[in-house]
Amino acid sequence: MPKYLLFITLLLTTTLSFSTEKTMSDTQSKVKLTTNLGEIIIQLNTEKAPLSSANFLRYVNEGFYNGTIFHRVIPDFMAQGGGFDTNFNQKTVHAPINNEANNGLLNTRGTLAMARTNDPNSATGQFFISYKDNSFLNHTSQTSSGWGYAVFGEVIEGMDVADAIAKEATGNRNGHQDVPKTDIIIEKAEVIN
Repeated sequence: MPKYLLFITLLLTTTLSFSTEKTMSDTQSKVKLTTNLGEIIIQLNTEKAPLSSANFLRYVNEGFYNGTIFHRVIPDFMAQGGGFDTNFNQKTVHAPINNEANNGLLNTRGTLAMARTNDPNSATGQFFISYKDNSFLNHTSQTSSGWGYAVFGEVIEGMDVADAIAKEATGNRNGHQDVPKTDIIIEKAEVIN
């Protein structure tokens, strides 16, 4: 009888573990970016990137990204957005967040990461989608050159739309390089779960 009880206990524990794991993944926030080229669905990793995810969601919920453009697009590298409106005016942002690129998430194809300046802890509203595995952007050490760029989500639907952005011709605009000649607009950003 004790072996039978042990078996039942192990079975229940295993079942509950699988159940908890599924629930955790189902509770991760998803954001839909509706662009003038189509929709991109992003799954955030609030567990491994809580600061970056909360920061991104704050901007989404405030409507900050609505009407912004992808202002820097480099094929075979990344598409950066979230900082400028269609008149190329830079938007006012909240205070920078701490860099959490040491969270174990890697800058692979389809991931979203926080854009920043040379200061590792300078990320605000801008983000980028990687077009390929960009291992040189990963965290290697807690130094100014090694901090890397904090991944906080990934494209789970609409990578074809993200790839279409890279096919647009680019040029210089207002002192910036690699700017699409035709605006790629985030018409709306919204949480969908």
